[in-house]
Amino acid sequence: MSDAYRIRLAEVADIPALAALKLAAFRETFIEDFAIPYPPADLALFETESYGEAKVAAELADATHRTWVAQAEDGALVAYVHVGPSKLPHPDVGPEDVELYQLYLLRACQGAGLGRRLMGVALGWMEAHRPGPIWLGVWSGNDRARAVYARFGFRQVGTYDFAVGNHRDHEFILRR
Repeated sequence: MSDAYRIRLAEVADIPALAALKLAAFRETFIEDFAIPYPPADLALFETESYGEAKVAAELADATHRTWVAQAEDGALVAYVHVGPSKLPHPDVGPEDVELYQLYLLRACQGAGLGRRLMGVALGWMEAHRPGPIWLGVWSGNDRARAVYARFGFRQVGTYDFAVGNHRDHEFILRR
């Protein structure tokens, strides 16, 4: 049940656990569930650059970013949402626009409303603190995520290629 999880802003003390959560959620989603055959060197580079402790520390130190985590009763981090200034390659993205970078739950926590709670927290903050539209990029093959985002009012407005090392994933750009 999602009420068993406490949602809070991530803290510096969370860096090791948050980096591990980000990596585990990425692997569950893209390696295990979608079985994307990333070349090993590309995957290793991407995982280090995107989910290493140094990257997570930099994100938490950046005042323009926010990361919320869902913490289980035993203290384990099981889900997170990360937002910040939009960096999507779309001509309508403005300097004050915000982007939902990542919303991930470990597989064991999916389907109980926790993702909806995290999305509500992130959208509430973005709407209160940033003018303009809210953007996100989603892998074109992730139909489940696209359906969730549509329920929150996001619509596809473009495409781009997302780099995983030298590999490129075809992504949809969504805006709300």
